[in-house]
Amino acid sequence: MEILLTIYLGQPLWMWLVFLGLVAVLLALDLGILNRGNREIGVRRSLALSAMYIALGLAFGGFVWWQMGQQAAVEYVTGFVVEKSLAMDNIFVIAMIFGYFAIPRHLQHRVLFWGIFGVIVLRAIMIGLGATLVAQYGWVLYIFAAFLIFTGIKMLFAADHDQDLGDNRLLGWLRRNLRVTDTLHGEKFFVRQPNAKGKMLTYATPLFMALAMIEIADVIFAVDSVPAIFAITTDPYLVYTSNIFAILGLRALYFALSAVLHRFAYLKHALAVLLIFIGSKVFVADAFGLTKVPPAVSLGITFAILAAGVLWSLWKTRTPREIANNS
Repeated sequence: MEILLTIYLGQPLWMWLVFLGLVAVLLALDLGILNRGNREIGVRRSLALSAMYIALGLAFGGFVWWQMGQQAAVEYVTGFVVEKSLAMDNIFVIAMIFGYFAIPRHLQHRVLFWGIFGVIVLRAIMIGLGATLVAQYGWVLYIFAAFLIFTGIKMLFAADHDQDLGDNRLLGWLRRNLRVTDTLHGEKFFVRQPNAKGKMLTYATPLFMALAMIEIADVIFAVDSVPAIFAITTDPYLVYTSNIFAILGLRALYFALSAVLHRFAYLKHALAVLLIFIGSKVFVADAFGLTKVPPAVSLGITFAILAAGVLWSLWKTRTPREIANNS
């Protein structure tokens, strides 16, 4: 039993095992019970699942409060909210990837499930590296903060997500180095079929290509989100758990919002402002001789920025009928 009390990355091993066990149960439940088989997931079911994941993520914040105190819980919730919000930008890209490869809706769940499974592993590696750097070189936080400010400013003036995925260099590299079938083969990521000479070879399907591009997209998005959470808290346990709980509900959130993504057209600007705020508060705290901006203040400002972005998006994308009813 003593091994369970061993401190690993700042927290007892049993706390890590509780979290990983809960994630394993959720993944098994998701694949084996809640979404058995390949069938289209409706908006109502997606909203219910998304609400469940959000509730579980916030409930875990209660566990953090119980074990680590109020400040840690507020930092966890702030990280959870920030990561959940940044995932919205990821959803735009996922929708573009599925559209490009013409992945039917009833197969999208399979791609997203394995995509999220891969994200759990990739984020663990990236967060582990980030925690090591921050622990050994405290000034790395200032690099993270400056990067967030730069990224936020860049997002404010960046073009929308209407780029042609066919021009993507990473996709071109995959196609040059993999044998890819022209059509889908059901739920299979790889198939065996003869080439022009009749030799049986292994081919990747467009379903696998969509999965690979989603994984690559998440690595790119993690370059923003991982520094963002480290600017909120440097505790590896809070960083990883808030990240993963936010990502676990990404699949359900995608199916719930994919049909109405246009209603959140201006949320990207709010996310840009949020990144600038998160990066700036590191320098502001240092200027006033503080360890960090009070977590409660940071959480309140985060909610305010996101709420303003959502409300402005809904207002600007009203339909003519809605405008007529309000006039």
